[in-house]
Amino acid sequence: MADNTKPVVLVVDDVEMNTMILEEILKDSYTVVPAANGVEALDVLRGAEVFPKIILLDVFMPEMNGYQMLEIMKADEALKRIPVIFITTSDSESEALSAGAVDFINKPFLPEIVKLRVKNQIELKNYSDSLEEMVAEKTAEATAILDNALQGLANVIEHRDLESGSHVKRTQMYCRTLIEYLLESGSAYAAELRSLEPETIVKAMALHDVGKIAIPDKILLKPGKLDPDEFEIMKTHTTRGKEIVGELGDVTNSLYLRHCEDICYGHHERFDGKGYPRGIAGTGIPLAARIASLADVFDALVCARVYKAAFPYEEAIGIISAGGGTQFDPVLTAAVLAIQDTYKDISRQYQ
Repeated sequence: MADNTKPVVLVVDDVEMNTMILEEILKDSYTVVPAANGVEALDVLRGAEVFPKIILLDVFMPEMNGYQMLEIMKADEALKRIPVIFITTSDSESEALSAGAVDFINKPFLPEIVKLRVKNQIELKNYSDSLEEMVAEKTAEATAILDNALQGLANVIEHRDLESGSHVKRTQMYCRTLIEYLLESGSAYAAELRSLEPETIVKAMALHDVGKIAIPDKILLKPGKLDPDEFEIMKTHTTRGKEIVGELGDVTNSLYLRHCEDICYGHHERFDGKGYPRGIAGTGIPLAARIASLADVFDALVCARVYKAAFPYEEAIGIISAGGGTQFDPVLTAAVLAIQDTYKDISRQYQ
C-alpha cells in the first residue's frame, strides 16, 4: 500500500478509466490504490502494512466479482471491518446492502456524491476505531472521553438525518423522566430497572439510530413516504446499529454496550409482535428497548421531519394512548400518560 499521510482508498474496478476518474475525484484528500478485480484486490490487502480506510468496489468483474470478494472479506477477521461501498451500474441496492456493504453508489456517479459518501463512511470508521480503543483501556479518563465521543457520533447521525440537533437530548430526557417515574411510583418494573442501572439506559439512548449512517441519502432524506423496497432498506438501520455496537467492544461483558445493542436492535419492535426486525413480542423485547420505543415515537410525532409535519401535542398523546398494549408496553404507556405534562415541557424546551 502506498506510503502516504493521506487516508488510503482502494478502488476495485476492471475498467481502468473508472479508476482514473475516481482517483481524479479523490486525489486531493486521499491516496487512491487501484485493483482490476477481486483477486488482485485481496492480494493488495494481504500485503498491506496498513489497511485502506475504505474500499470502492465494482460488482461485475472477471476472475472474482465484488460480491465474492466481500464474502471472503467478511469471513476474514483482519479484513471484515474495512468498510465497502459498492459502485456499479447495478440497481440492486438491497442486495448490495444485504451482502454487507455500508453504502451504494450508482454509475455514472457525481463527484460530490462520491466525496461525501467516502467522507461519511471514513468518519464513521474512525469513530468506531477510536471508541473501541477507549473501551479497551477501561479507565476513568477513557470512560469520560467515550461519553463525549458517543454523543458526538449521535450528533453526526442526527445532523445527517436533518434533525434540529436536539432529538437525541429530548429522547434521553424522555427516557430519564419515564424511568424516574417508574422507580418512584413502585412500578412492577422498578426492581428490574434498578438492576439495569437506569442512567446507563439513558446514556445508551444516544445511539438508538446509529445504524442510519448505513442508509443511503436518497432514502434517509426522502421528502415523502417510502415505497416498500425503500422501507425494507430503512428497516436495516436496526441490524446495522446492532453490528456497529458490536464493533465497539464485548457486548456480553458491558452493560452499557448491551443496552446500546438492545435499544438499536429493538426500538422498532412492537408489544404485539408486529414490529421489526425480529417480530418479538411482549416482555421478550428488552425493557430498555421498550422504553426507547416510546421516547422515539413520541418525539417523532411532535417534531417536524423531512417527510411530515409535527402533530399537535394532544393528537400525539392520543396516538401513544391508543398504542398501549399493541405497539407499546401497556405499563409503560400508562406511565407516559401520567407524566405527559413533563413530556410536553421537554418537547417545547429543547427545540
